[in-house]
Amino acid sequence: MSGFQLVGLDHTQFARLFEQTDVELRSQGVVRTRAITRPGFPCRISLQDASIGEEVLLLSYWHHRVDSPYASRGPIYIRKGVTRAVLAPGEVPDYVATRLISLRAYDRENMMLAAQVCPGAEVAVQIGRLLDNPDVAYLHLHNAAPGCFSCLANRVDGP
Repeated sequence: MSGFQLVGLDHTQFARLFEQTDVELRSQGVVRTRAITRPGFPCRISLQDASIGEEVLLLSYWHHRVDSPYASRGPIYIRKGVTRAVLAPGEVPDYVATRLISLRAYDRENMMLAAQVCPGAEVAVQIGRLLDNPDVAYLHLHNAAPGCFSCLANRVDGP
């Protein structure tokens, strides 16, 4: 089975947003809100759910900005003051493990080769199975119920 590593989004691209007023944010299609449940407000930077009462931004994000019919953007939450999560190879955080997940496998030309839905508890095994295909370059994980982008799974060498 091939190894993988889940990675959050780069926090630096969002830092300026938290300094803007609600009016400025709304003009860009961004909404400032507070988490009212946990889980329920999954941060795509930290790969953790926001705590109840924590400030988050909801925005449309190009999670697959590629020259392919599979280019895609969608809604994501981000938390203030967090940095990009780069997990240990094979690690699956509760953020993923507690949700129904859609896995989407892409080749080097950014074309989808396979897709499937599985419980988060099965994500590690299913990612490994998909990566057994040498043509798979990377995977995207999506929260299956709302369909939102969750995180990137990169192929890694070694055990």
